[in-house]
Amino acid sequence: MLKFLSSLRGEWALAVNLATTALFLVFGEGWLADLARPAWFGFVSSWLFTTMFLSAFAVVRHAEALAEKLGEPYGTLILTLAVTGIEVMMIAAIMYAGTGNSALARDAMMAVVMIVLNGMVGLSLLLGGLRYHEQAYNLQGANAFLAVILPLAVLGLVLPNFTVSSPGPTLSPLQAGFLIFMSLVLYAVFLGIQTSRHRDYFTAPKSRGSGTGKKGPAPGHEVRSVPFHTVLLIAYVLPLVILSKQLAVPINHAIHVLHAPAVLGGFLVSVLILSPESLGAVRAALANELQRSVNILLGSVLASIGLTIPAVLAIGFVTGQTITLGLDAIDSTLLVLTLALSTLTFAAARTNVLLGVVHLLLFFAYLLFIFER
Repeated sequence: MLKFLSSLRGEWALAVNLATTALFLVFGEGWLADLARPAWFGFVSSWLFTTMFLSAFAVVRHAEALAEKLGEPYGTLILTLAVTGIEVMMIAAIMYAGTGNSALARDAMMAVVMIVLNGMVGLSLLLGGLRYHEQAYNLQGANAFLAVILPLAVLGLVLPNFTVSSPGPTLSPLQAGFLIFMSLVLYAVFLGIQTSRHRDYFTAPKSRGSGTGKKGPAPGHEVRSVPFHTVLLIAYVLPLVILSKQLAVPINHAIHVLHAPAVLGGFLVSVLILSPESLGAVRAALANELQRSVNILLGSVLASIGLTIPAVLAIGFVTGQTITLGLDAIDSTLLVLTLALSTLTFAAARTNVLLGVVHLLLFFAYLLFIFER
């Protein structure tokens, strides 16, 4: 116990997390009651965003340490599940902290796909290509990710626009129940492939069949025991449930006052939770560990779609709220184009600078169409 406590000296972010959570539990309702004053709004928003950024980076830091201890693909799996858990908590909190947020989950998942498959994949491939000219990864693993991402993304985010059993871009209870079942079954089968039956699909090509090969990049901090990092990962994640609900108030207020596009809420949520994970993926690409980068990036998209859709639809069943899933024509076009481009990008076992540039430009197009429809 003494050794455990002594190891906490470097976990100052946890103290900030817990103190902020306690203060907002006691005083948050009063502090957030009037955000009309710009200075006060800026202070509260910055405080909450900074605390949640620190907590998200700490979650990823401990997940990376677990990855170092457990090896691939378990380490990356822990990382993506932790980040997806934060995403679901934030979406649920923001959806029900205000009104008119039935489409937040859809907007957040669209943002995740665009940020990861275009922004972060493009940046990773560009920087890796500039440094190493070409980089190799395991083609079978990337294809396995995309084989599950494509049908779930289209069925969950495009098909609701064309159903007639319920009004608007929504699903009927039977359709929603089937999508929940399908998402969970596909994700469960994928986990079985990833962690046991075809685990070698998700390791670097050089290490296939040999059990050796170059290890992924070091997490950049001291790695301790599995229980130590597991306990701290949970300690950082749990207070985020409370802070997510508090953060929902200034986000909804800003969108209302500034008359910003409603999709901006989902984009901000995605940026917040994906920043530390994306940094790890870029760092892996720069260390010539593209396989780990691919595992992190495609894994985060799959976990977001495969787990967020069932979670949000289930919340809708429990609360009786209609969940809007169907994207509009512009976003549907961008989504289908992104999925098609990703299929082409991961059709060859080596990547280069050109592929990175194409993905980045498509990400900039997405940013443009957020504000200019």
